[in-house]
Amino acid sequence: MIEVSEALHRILAALPLLGTETVSLTEACGRISAAPVTARLFNPPADVSSMDGYAVRAADTTEGAKLHVIGDIPAGHPSDRTVTPGTCLRIFTGSLVPAGADAILIQENTTREGDHITVTEPVTSGRFIRRKGVDFSEGQTIVPAGKRLSARDIGVAASANCPWVTVRRRPRIAILSTGDEIVLPGDAVPPGSIVGSAAFMLAALLRKAGAEPIILPVARDTVDSLTGSTRHLETVDLLLTIGGASVGDYDLVKKALGETGLVTDFWKIAMRPGKPLMFGQMNGTPVIGLPGNPVAAFVCSLVFVLPALRAMSGEITKDDGTEPARLATDLPANDQRFDYLRATLSRDENGVLWAKPFSRQDSSMMAPLADCDALLLRERFAPAAKQGDACRIVRLHGLVD
Repeated sequence: MIEVSEALHRILAALPLLGTETVSLTEACGRISAAPVTARLFNPPADVSSMDGYAVRAADTTEGAKLHVIGDIPAGHPSDRTVTPGTCLRIFTGSLVPAGADAILIQENTTREGDHITVTEPVTSGRFIRRKGVDFSEGQTIVPAGKRLSARDIGVAASANCPWVTVRRRPRIAILSTGDEIVLPGDAVPPGSIVGSAAFMLAALLRKAGAEPIILPVARDTVDSLTGSTRHLETVDLLLTIGGASVGDYDLVKKALGETGLVTDFWKIAMRPGKPLMFGQMNGTPVIGLPGNPVAAFVCSLVFVLPALRAMSGEITKDDGTEPARLATDLPANDQRFDYLRATLSRDENGVLWAKPFSRQDSSMMAPLADCDALLLRERFAPAAKQGDACRIVRLHGLVD
């Protein structure tokens, strides 16, 4: 068995970078930027008012001074008039500051009678003026490459007059369940059969992560069925198999795919759940063989598949996804396998985050997986831990929901 970190390193090092495409801003949210987004103008494009009031010369605004209002400057309608000593122009938020003015006297600090105002509170030079380019400048990088684009990124790109962005192509991921015992949800369930949940769960997980999942027909426990299911994979970027990668007589994935070109890099990880994980390449297509137990398949997808998608998409992140918490119960010493324990989270009156693992961690039990808030991480050979000890968790809400 190899360690989780080594397995992840070998997977990520073997993955190709996906190609690019150009999409409109309406289609870009959640995609990974493949090139920097560069501003096509200054924002604001010129000095503008940040308040409603009067464009003035600050030197004229002594308390009690009277100024002559010589016109209005609605937003979007620049004025060609110049503010001269003793005059001002009515101005609104976003309007261009006229020549001669060096401050905005807000309307609350004036009284007006006809076309004259009286200053009730002086203003200093530069007050309430947004200078040209204070937000960003023409040619400035406003969104870096390798970023998952958020609604805020879309907003800044739009304000920079960029209607299109270059992003990585969505990864196309084929999902292949294996086993004679697998039936689809809604089908009759004969004795000895189980309803295949993992493929649908993983498809949902991948779709949320920005991929295009493709659920293949279930492959039965014969070499012909397995090889037939994987015969046409030229258009996918990654193949995920579920089950068939353990040591049983009918765990045929390695053998069957080996006959069609699979070259195995490694098999078996020092982790729980998820020991029988496999990785290799089949005729240029990366293959990750996930365990058949649905919880193990889910955990392995969080640990290996989601980072693989990020790597293929060129996403740059330094966040390992973990955060600190406190144990809500005692735990025994761990063995040679890295543990991912399903746990619930709570906060006490002091705001401290507590993680409580479920008492049963069977990798076939889906209800605790649906109910858990996080995975509690335990290193290989970790000593016994007491309630209140520090721990690390991976929070699931937001990541997978």
